[in-house]
Amino acid sequence: MTAIHELTPIEVESLGPMIRSLSVALRDVVGCQKTYVMQFAEAAGHSHVHFHVVPRMADFTDEQKGPNVFTFLRVPESEQLPPDVMDRIAPAVRAELGN
Repeated sequence: MTAIHELTPIEVESLGPMIRSLSVALRDVVGCQKTYVMQFAEAAGHSHVHFHVVPRMADFTDEQKGPNVFTFLRVPESEQLPPDVMDRIAPAVRAELGN
């Protein structure tokens, strides 16, 4: 399935609570002010319904907010979170989702 309108009623019923739970977990773990939720299903190898739930941090500039959040995908490696930090965030978010 490549479009939201193709989701079954049962899938749709679980989507809202799932997105909210993940947003709460991200807020609790990384301290974001809010989350952005986006769905794209057009890139090669990703032609299925999936969502990006992206933390929007308080220190984002106006140029980094909204759809410009994707500019973070192109920052130099030296400006990216180190792998050990990402490796701590992922299980912490998972643990929050279990609560």
